[in-house]
Amino acid sequence: MQHTVTLIPGDGTGPELTEAAVRVIEATGVKINWDVQEAGADVIDKYGTPLPDAVLDSIKRNRVALKGPITTPIGTGFRSVNVALRQILNLYACVRPCKSYPGVRSRYSGIDLVLIRENSEDLYAGVEFDLGSPEAKQIIGMARGKIRDDSAISIKPISRTASERIVRFAFEYALANGRKKVTAVAKANIMKFTDGLFYQVAREVARDYEGRIAYEERLVDNMCMQLVQVPEAYDVLVLPNLYGDILSDLAAGLVGGLGVAPGANIGDGVAIFEPTHGSAPKYKGLNKVNPTALILSGMLMLRHLGELEAADRLERAVAAVIAEGKHVTYDMKADRNDPSAVGTREMADAIIASMR
Repeated sequence: MQHTVTLIPGDGTGPELTEAAVRVIEATGVKINWDVQEAGADVIDKYGTPLPDAVLDSIKRNRVALKGPITTPIGTGFRSVNVALRQILNLYACVRPCKSYPGVRSRYSGIDLVLIRENSEDLYAGVEFDLGSPEAKQIIGMARGKIRDDSAISIKPISRTASERIVRFAFEYALANGRKKVTAVAKANIMKFTDGLFYQVAREVARDYEGRIAYEERLVDNMCMQLVQVPEAYDVLVLPNLYGDILSDLAAGLVGGLGVAPGANIGDGVAIFEPTHGSAPKYKGLNKVNPTALILSGMLMLRHLGELEAADRLERAVAAVIAEGKHVTYDMKADRNDPSAVGTREMADAIIASMR
């Protein structure tokens, strides 16, 4: 079966990382027709926007996309392409696996976590009012002395709809992937109505999975400590937007950093797979950066497409190359100045050879 997938190379180091990932994915033997689309800072002069309509049309048509990292232009008035894609396509679930691979430098081993972050609301909804604005003054008046007069204000919406949707997604993900437990993470002892609602809805959803998937709750500050002390005690975490963003990076740090952290943003019938790291424009064209996160994002994409055997072979090949430690990029060497480090293309070559 042939799949048609939107391919967004991105900018900065994105195109070279994407080229490496595409070669590895194609080496699995899965037939993919790549619908290549331009987006990012490099195409603003050409299209007048970092996110041309053709990109959105392609993703809506194909329903699956693989995306290289994209730079958010600073001081141009353009918003983040990543955030825009999530909002426009209603990609409400951010899935970030954090898994230990022997050979990656880390203080921890044996970690196999999945963080599932709600993508559409919370403080990232962008409902903000500037210092001195009429809206800020009105809210300050309503707060009856709880907010200082010289405050800017952000509003934190947590809805029953979005909470139910993301928690159910987490439980269904756990079922589909042989996971045993879902942990809901919030701060309901302080934010009793917003985070309290998140917990309330999570408990209601959890009842539908009793006897199949265990459920527990952790306060977000305690969860940070738990991840540092006993990460092996956790399986699938489901979190509102802000906490999910912060703990995703924390968990990635446990397994060696963003260079080995794949990601997916998923909605109803649409999914975009991408690394969690940025575009590193200072390394553009140097054949230097680590392609692992984007290659593993491709592995997640293959699983999403139902190509499970190919995804397993790809992951085993990545793990084997990392464990050997010979054909890896500079950041994966014990000494980052090790002259035996290879480039982006050469690491991809080694992964392809390991699949043969």
